[in-house]
Order: sequence, then C-alpha cells, then structure tokens
Amino acid sequence: MATTPIKPTLDPVRDSQIRNLALAEEGALKLDWAAQHMPLLRQLRERFQQERPFAGKRVAICLHLEAKTANLALTIQAGGAEVAVAASNPLSTQDDVVAALVDRGVTAFAVHGATPEQYRGHLEALLDTRPDLIIDDGGDLVSMLHEKRPEQTTEIRGGCEETTTGVLRLQAMAKEGTLRFPMLAVNDAQCKYLFDNRYGTGQSVWDGIMRTTNLVVAGKTAVVVGYGWCGKGVAMRAKGLGARVIICEVDPIKALEAVMDGFEVMPVREAARHADFLVTVTGNRDCVVRDAIESLKDGAVLANAGHFDVEISKPDLRALAVSVRTVRRNIEEYRFADGRRVFLLAEGRLVNLAAGDGHPVEVMDLTFALQALGLRHVAQHALTPGVHRIPEALDEEVARMRLRAWGIEIDQLTPEQARYLQSWRTE
Repeated sequence: MATTPIKPTLDPVRDSQIRNLALAEEGALKLDWAAQHMPLLRQLRERFQQERPFAGKRVAICLHLEAKTANLALTIQAGGAEVAVAASNPLSTQDDVVAALVDRGVTAFAVHGATPEQYRGHLEALLDTRPDLIIDDGGDLVSMLHEKRPEQTTEIRGGCEETTTGVLRLQAMAKEGTLRFPMLAVNDAQCKYLFDNRYGTGQSVWDGIMRTTNLVVAGKTAVVVGYGWCGKGVAMRAKGLGARVIICEVDPIKALEAVMDGFEVMPVREAARHADFLVTVTGNRDCVVRDAIESLKDGAVLANAGHFDVEISKPDLRALAVSVRTVRRNIEEYRFADGRRVFLLAEGRLVNLAAGDGHPVEVMDLTFALQALGLRHVAQHALTPGVHRIPEALDEEVARMRLRAWGIEIDQLTPEQARYLQSWRTE
C-alpha cells in the first residue's frame, strides 16, 4: 500500500540558500515600489486572503527573481500556500529582492551569478520541498522532475508555464506522452503574448541594451532574428527609436508579415553585414553561427532576448576570437584576427533581465494575474496530464481588471447582438 510522502517542515531563514539576508531592507523597497504599480495582483491578494485557494498546499516557483515575480510569490502565499522559489536564470536574480522574500516568509534558493552547478543544485533544493503545485519559466523544473525524479511527479497536481520556450518543451513532452501532470500554457493566453511578449519585451530589451552600452539607436541598423510576438515588439521599438530594422525569419508567413509591416527581410548571414545591433528572439538554438559572425562589421553589438543562452553561438564566437575581454559591465569584447571587434551583452543570456530590470511593472501585472488565476484553476480542477490553455474567461477577466484599473469602460453586446452572432440566419 502506497504511503503519502512526509513533507519537510520549511523554515525560510534556516533552509534558504541566498546571498545575504541583511539585504532584505533594500529589497523591500523594490518590492513595495512594484506593488504600488500592480493593481491586479493587489486585488487578487485581497481576494485570495478571503478565499484561501491554496490552503494546505506547497507551491514551487521557478522564475526570474526580481521585484515583480516576488509580488506574485507573495500573492500565492496570501492564498494560504507555503511558497518556495528558485531562479530560472542566474544573471537575472536580484539578491536584495530574494532576501526580502525570505524576510516575508518565502523559502528561496537563488544567488546572482550562480554557476551551472549551483543553479541545478537550487532546482534540486526547490524540488526537495515536495511541492503540490508549480510555476515554471522555461521548463527546467518540469524537465528535472521527469528526468531525475519521475517518482515525484505523482505528487504534483499541476502547474503553469510562463514562456514560449517552456511551452514548446511541454508540447514536445505531451506529444511523446511523457508529461505526467497538467500544465497551463500561460504564455499562450492573449493577455500574455499580446502585451507581455510584444510590449514588455519590446521595451525591456532596448532598455537593457541602452543602459548597458550607453549607445544611441537612432540612425543605426537593428537586425531582429525572429518575428514572433516578442520579435514584433523588439522591431517595433527599434523603429520607434529611429533605427533601420531588418528582420530574419524561417517562417514564410511571419516573414511576409514583416514585409507588410514595413521592414526589410533577409537571411541572417546577409543581415549581419549591416547590423549595428543584432538581437535574437526565437526560442531556438544556433540562430547566429559562424557564417553570420564572420560577416559582422566592426563594433556590432550582439544581444539575446530568448530564454536560453544558445541563440548566439558562443563557441563560434570564441573560436573566431583571438582575444576576449570584459570592457564594461555585461559587455564582452571579442576581437578577431583582422582587428574587428564585436560585443556580446550579458553573456548571451536574456538581455532584458540579465542586464536590466525586465519587463515594465504594469505589463507583468497582467501576466502574473494570469499566473495567479491559472494556478488557482489548477488547484481547484482535476485536469488531465498534458498542456492546457488558460480558460478564455480568465483571460477576459484579467483584461477587464486592467481596464477598470485604468478607469476605462467598454460597450457590452445587447442580447439581440449576441443572438445574431450565434445564428446563421439572416433575420
């Protein structure tokens, strides 16, 4: 007869693996600033305190650990959950915010600049808390569960996935029949990809690039590799900053869309010759490899806005370089034999978080409201293993909450209009 595993008792101060708890006061200022501009999470926190949808549950969250995600963790905690967090990217971790979370009762396993070994150890420690529900970003937590701890998957009721890369990995698992619990694809909700992916990525990528390089964008050429929703946002903001924009794509429909949106389209190798800034945003690997790198002009700036640091080939950069040095914080100079220099930002990691503060607060308020409501949905419904969409009603609820927070009213269909839209008859 199977026995229910005994969950360890968590003590955030004792069990956390963080940089320094003394940073909590500084982190609390960031946390509180973000909270002031996240009215949706404030409403949900108050609602969850009354409803207690996560009472008796332990929730593991693997996200970029900064002020906005910290407010999501505290919202889940307000719903009765015991919450533990780990970072989904070592360079995006803000140690002061992590300390503030621990100070507020959340167990944390994260330090800025963690080595790959430390990063994996933090995920292991997060899973050691024996969660019932999870929130993942990029799929590393779910992958580790299935590859290293398949016996623990039976303890997971389900969870939510934040980003495109993670959803793609989940869909591959579901197609193979290896995904053992339900996961909501938050990334595929309209209130996520239309706003977070497009406007959030568009603004935060250029914020990360500009604050890191202190270079002008106007009058230069920006090459954007990938024209999904994130790529659309990056291209839109580059155009708004005064850049000439070139799009690189493998999807003919997206390439056609880019042309119709007024952008030039060409292969990566050709586009690289023109690039003052080259930004990858595909969710795939080896998008900029040796042939494109060899085409880069002197002074080109390379940045990645995809989840993993595999879109720009760092092995090819190192193989072509005769010297590599750090010339400014988050900027590595690769010098080639002919004297050309190219500059890689944030080690090729997610530039908007590794070299900036990530998406604007108000945009992430939308996404994290979806995360909170999505996780409540998983907690309250018996879903089958696999990848599930966010219910349309939750998507619309978040949009209406945002509009109300802005004081905006919209029209409603009359009963006659609703009947007309649902009927094939003309009268």
